[in-house]
Amino acid sequence: MFNSLGEKLESIFSALKSKGSLTEKDIDSALSDIRVALLDADVALSVVKSFCEQIKQKSLGMKVLKSLNPGQMVIKFVHDELINILGKHEPLNLKFSPPVILVLVGLQGSGKTTSTVKLAKLLKDEYKKRPLLVSVDVYRPAAIEQLNVLANNLDIAVFPSNKEENPKEIALRARKHAQTAGYDVLLIDTAGRLQIDTTLMNELIDIVEEIEPHEVLLVADAMTGQEAAKVAKTFNESLEIDGLILTKLDGDSRGGAALSMRSITEKPIKFIGTGEKADALEVFQPDRMASRILGMGDILTLIEKASKQVTEEDAKSLKKKFQKNQFTFDDFYKQLQSIKKMGSIGSLMQMIPGAGKLAGSIDSDKAEKELGKTEAIILSMTKEERLNDELLNGSRKLRIAKGSGTSVEEVNKLIQQFSMMKKMMKNMSKLGPDALRGMAGNMSKMGGMGGLGKFSKR
Repeated sequence: MFNSLGEKLESIFSALKSKGSLTEKDIDSALSDIRVALLDADVALSVVKSFCEQIKQKSLGMKVLKSLNPGQMVIKFVHDELINILGKHEPLNLKFSPPVILVLVGLQGSGKTTSTVKLAKLLKDEYKKRPLLVSVDVYRPAAIEQLNVLANNLDIAVFPSNKEENPKEIALRARKHAQTAGYDVLLIDTAGRLQIDTTLMNELIDIVEEIEPHEVLLVADAMTGQEAAKVAKTFNESLEIDGLILTKLDGDSRGGAALSMRSITEKPIKFIGTGEKADALEVFQPDRMASRILGMGDILTLIEKASKQVTEEDAKSLKKKFQKNQFTFDDFYKQLQSIKKMGSIGSLMQMIPGAGKLAGSIDSDKAEKELGKTEAIILSMTKEERLNDELLNGSRKLRIAKGSGTSVEEVNKLIQQFSMMKKMMKNMSKLGPDALRGMAGNMSKMGGMGGLGKFSKR
């Protein structure tokens, strides 16, 4: 996400930092380039104008022209203004007597049903809530079935509904059931609609007025750019939405929707969809997103993702194995699975300070294939071989290569890297727990992950 905008801004800032001092003409030239970069990223014109005006006022008002490091001062102003545009972090408001009712609305194809399930999983896993889902989409073929399948795979309860019922009546029955059955949160997945579809919009307004939800969340497709901002404005005028869920942000290299929607609607972006997996929904943190855009990384989110995969106890156990040189291919495979759960290679690289540009140059598909090769080689080993790599002689390597669809050369390369990694990890484990937690893991590099590592809970 934001690759295109980030690269252009980085180029502009590099030119500024190379100057010992800045003139007003330098600032005007830089702002002109920033304006073009934002427009190319599909940011709304009104937002771009306001953004650039604020930067200019701050730059001149703070006497950047005489600053010891004027280029970095301008970058700071841009960073601060990005945060201002993206808004403050406003979490989901769950401070009501249960069940808290959330209604998700949006256009057809915006990812509303999948976002409903993702949000339910987040509420269940992170907030320790007991969610109930219900679909009132009686129009789209298989809409009700889709919600049921996705939710059942995650062991999340779904209130039964069918296409013969009235959407409002389904919602009312679901609310009553949530109250009597003791659910903490009721998530209502509504039918996707077109803005010009007056009948469906009125139906939605009727449902919201009758149900009186605690929050109405608009699900919008980030890849539609300025159109997403227009959609948000229209829905907000009709329903008075409480927040936004921006989907498909991982597939949008421009990011204009994220920068436009908060400013145009004055409603907070509460969550962002960053992939297709059930856990690919993140709480939106404006300051962290601004850092990502400017190539400063997002190490806090990276640590949070990693800490969910590795407990303190796991980290201590891993350290002991390194110290005693008992780390095996079996352990290595488990670590690769944990890393994969953190997200795509590209998204993880964006969170490492200074690695954003490198992420853009990495062929994610190729990296994923390399990771797949590593997994295939390990899985083609016997249990004994995974626990003791010294057993891997020539004939065994040939069998493993055939079983994994790779070559003996690739098997040898992995074994050599694995041996080198064990030696390095053994030495680093002597430095203490902080070194183990904070190091960028060569385990992930071997798996095609570009040098990303593991962290544990502090």
